[in-house]
Amino acid sequence: MLRTVTTAAVGLGLLASGCAPDSEAPVKVSVLSRSSNGQYVPTQVELTTIEDIVGLKGTVGDLQGGARIVIDPNDPALQNATTDTVADVLLKNKGHDVKASYISQKDERTGEDVLWPADFHSWNMVTSYYNLERANEYFRTVADVKVASFEPSPTLYYFPDFIQAQLGKEPLRDNALFYPVLQSFLVLPFDQIQRAPLPLNAGVMAHEYSHLVFNRLAYATQALPVSLTVWSSESPSQGANVLKAFDEGLADYHAYGATCRSVSGCDPRFMAPSFDGGPFSAVTDARDLSRGDRCMSALLYTRVQQQDVGTFTADGAEYQVGTILASALYQAGRSTGQEAQLQRDIVSAYYDTDPAKPGIYQYTQMVLGDQSQFSLAVPAAAIISHISDLELRKAVCNELMDHLQIPRELLLGDNLCPASAAGGTTCPSIFQ
Repeated sequence: MLRTVTTAAVGLGLLASGCAPDSEAPVKVSVLSRSSNGQYVPTQVELTTIEDIVGLKGTVGDLQGGARIVIDPNDPALQNATTDTVADVLLKNKGHDVKASYISQKDERTGEDVLWPADFHSWNMVTSYYNLERANEYFRTVADVKVASFEPSPTLYYFPDFIQAQLGKEPLRDNALFYPVLQSFLVLPFDQIQRAPLPLNAGVMAHEYSHLVFNRLAYATQALPVSLTVWSSESPSQGANVLKAFDEGLADYHAYGATCRSVSGCDPRFMAPSFDGGPFSAVTDARDLSRGDRCMSALLYTRVQQQDVGTFTADGAEYQVGTILASALYQAGRSTGQEAQLQRDIVSAYYDTDPAKPGIYQYTQMVLGDQSQFSLAVPAAAIISHISDLELRKAVCNELMDHLQIPRELLLGDNLCPASAAGGTTCPSIFQ
């Protein structure tokens, strides 16, 4: 059904101007949302954080169209940029306010006015905002992230020209991402992904929103995180490799958690609506959290320790390690029936000044001068130390020891794994 809507509406024009309906929240509007049978259908929702329904601005995001972002290592301005100026250098055109168009219709059941987007881009944009709002609500309520951590609200650049000169001169397509240098989201034009463009996929948007939360807490809202910047300049780059892998794995796990609050239910294959049946179908299986047989290989373990970050990420090794992590957490949460508690405990481990149980950010600062001390066991220990329930803590310990092959002795201790945690039997040891 989504393809039908797309084909019919795209000819109506990009960012067409419309009337100016009342923007005072809550605003009843139709979005394209996944139903209980897995289809994307027009769905009436309430936007509770919106401040400008035409310009799609609110406390969770501000949509901007027409931006141009260019990453060119040979750009002299970029070579001379500082932390304070790099965003301005990359943002060649800041774009403009979007203008969504709507048709107001009466809801036959309630008699209330409901705004219906009048063209495809209005559907796409308002659904993008709604999915940001859903992700924000998940992190506020389930993960217990304080409102102050979301301030200032991020910009969402809608269909920008995003050019990475090292990859070519043409703008990239078929992606949605959180870009920390700009502290913003980018929703790129779609080309090959037609089944469910990424901004319509609430799980994908929750994944990207998780990166924002990780940046705000585990990186202390640094546009250029000091730990990544310092460690990425060295070889090998174990610390940078571990941070990237945990950032990706935890984003997948939180995206899964966010789907559990939808009418379609918990979905460990949340990427499937967008990627199945197209040129990127393999992504769904590669990132399926429900597979319990994912194991760290000796080669991948060695790559984490010994490769520079450029080589490590060139073929997506951070996603491979991240998927193992996400799957291990999925198994632990499901086996104990405490998924929401685990999701909350994980986020509480991002930033914590308590010396008895430091957060991930605090651990990075402790070993900033020697990233060889920031192994897979370190952020794992930060998470484990923030799990108060003994049964859940033991389950997480066993899964991480088993699937990530973290040596048991590195996870035992005060506030860490209990002595009864012995790992699992799913994965063969890579240390024999």
